Order: sequence, then structure tokens, then C-alpha cells
Amino acid sequence: MDTNEKLSIKVNLADRFYPLRVEAKDEEKIRRAAKTINDKINQYKSRYSDKDNQDFLAMAALQLVTKVIESEEKADVSPLIAELESLDDHLGRIIEGI
Repeated sequence: MDTNEKLSIKVNLADRFYPLRVEAKDEEKIRRAAKTINDKINQYKSRYSDKDNQDFLAMAALQLVTKVIESEEKADVSPLIAELESLDDHLGRIIEGI
């Protein structure tokens, strides 16, 4: 099977099924993502009985996207690049003065 081949799958999120067309190489990631979302929803369901699935889905989305943003911030190397560029400029001026 070609890894770029599109598959038709159904993903269960918060007790609703969503049909998707995905590349074969992405199927496992998408299913794992759906499982992670459903696991979070189930955690909230066990803690809060007065809410509905929409509330649980929103809370799970907020928590998971917050983690994604934190990961992106940790991986942000732009301050390091700026510092290295500044150091490079400084060293260049020193070398020119020699």
C-alpha cells in the first residue's frame, strides 16, 4: 500500500463518529490523537457529573492545546539564534579591529 494513499476512516470523538479521509501514513497518529482526547474526556466525566460532552470536549481541547503551546515554546530557538547573531556581529567587529 502506498503511504500517500487516502483512507476513509471513522473517528470517535466524545461519542460521535466523524468520517475522515486521511493519508495511510497519518492514520495511526489520528487514531492516537482521538484516543488521547477521549481519555481526557473520560477523566473529566469521572470528576464532573453536571456537565455534558461539549463541556468535556472543550476542557480536553483547552488542556491539550495548552500542552502543545508549551512544547512549541520550549522548542523555540529564535532567542538563541538572535543571541548567536549578536555574538557573531560582535566578534566580527573585534576581528576587523585587529
